[in-house]
Amino acid sequence: MKTIYLKESEAVRNWYVIDASDKSLGRVASKVAFMLRGKHKSSFTPNQEMGDFIVIINVDKIAVTGNKVEDKMYYKHTGFVGGLKAHNYAKLAEKHPEKPLQLAIKGMLPNGRLGSKLLKNVKIYAGSEHPHAAQNPQPLEV
Repeated sequence: MKTIYLKESEAVRNWYVIDASDKSLGRVASKVAFMLRGKHKSSFTPNQEMGDFIVIINVDKIAVTGNKVEDKMYYKHTGFVGGLKAHNYAKLAEKHPEKPLQLAIKGMLPNGRLGSKLLKNVKIYAGSEHPHAAQNPQPLEV
């Protein structure tokens, strides 16, 4: 077997739109991470950016199961001594509705430069409107 290496300029990269209303947070995140990596393509190479662009709308209506609204915690550290900050899902989703999904997708992508590059290919919007109509995104079911 010979590994296929395409130039990034030769890669065919499509635009997709996902309606996240009443969909599970983890299922949407795993599908988006899969599409961002380009694992659905026959020309997949683990060290290249070959995936598609994804637009996610209606993130404010995304569903979480069980008691995750109160129990799921998100942590960040300011860098100072005693600077650990904790927020639950409800508080984070109220302030920034797209942040929980963005953090879930980020956790499913590789760490490092490639993961940061891939995370820029997903556009997350709380409402049903998005400014990417000119790219003619195709609907994608989760």
